[in-house]
Amino acid sequence: MTSVLAPRFGNASPPPVPIPYPMAKLYFYFSAMNAGKTTTLLQSAYNYRERGMRTLILKPSVDTRAATTRISSRIGLAAQAVSFHRGDDLRALVDDDIAAHGALHCVLVDEAQFLAKSQVWQLTDVVDVLHIPVLSYGLRTDFRGELFEGSQWLLAWADELQEIKTICHTGKKATMVVRVDERGRAVKSGPQVEIGGNERYVSVSRVEFKKIMAGESHIETQQPALPLRDREKTR
Repeated sequence: MTSVLAPRFGNASPPPVPIPYPMAKLYFYFSAMNAGKTTTLLQSAYNYRERGMRTLILKPSVDTRAATTRISSRIGLAAQAVSFHRGDDLRALVDDDIAAHGALHCVLVDEAQFLAKSQVWQLTDVVDVLHIPVLSYGLRTDFRGELFEGSQWLLAWADELQEIKTICHTGKKATMVVRVDERGRAVKSGPQVEIGGNERYVSVSRVEFKKIMAGESHIETQQPALPLRDREKTR
């Protein structure tokens, strides 16, 4: 019987085996509102930097009232970001960043639901051609229960999908977002993006979403938060 062994090269060492690039992937972390998407993004960026690896944080310029280049979370974390517009080529933006600053180890995208279809495709090139992982974070659906453009194509083309969970005021998992008026009633029409009105959006379960949209229920936009040390106060 002939054994299958690695080829021999006499007394010479075998040629070195080329080490392939690590497996880069396009990730889409999605959720309803106020689930901690930006907090998770900032934690991921910190983990890379802690290991001496450079990251690039991108954010869409949806809010044209201020040319801010920072993203911040509800718990106070913040970091510098590069803003881009809907017509920008994200692959070219990443190429320019590498040319200016050197090796890049990860691209992170905040508010990824606002990406154009072409920009999601450009992010696949960052992964497939440049071998750089891309971590994108965003909402899955809008206040009507319909997919955002960016989310639609990330769901179609991302290598890995992961839900970041949050809860409805009913205690169930929140998967939908409703836009409400000052009385807590559902708003069923209007532009998909409303600048400066985050307090009018509430994350709810699908069951509650149906009730609110049907006019069978309403919701308080600002619900009282329990103190973090409530247990200590009762001692």
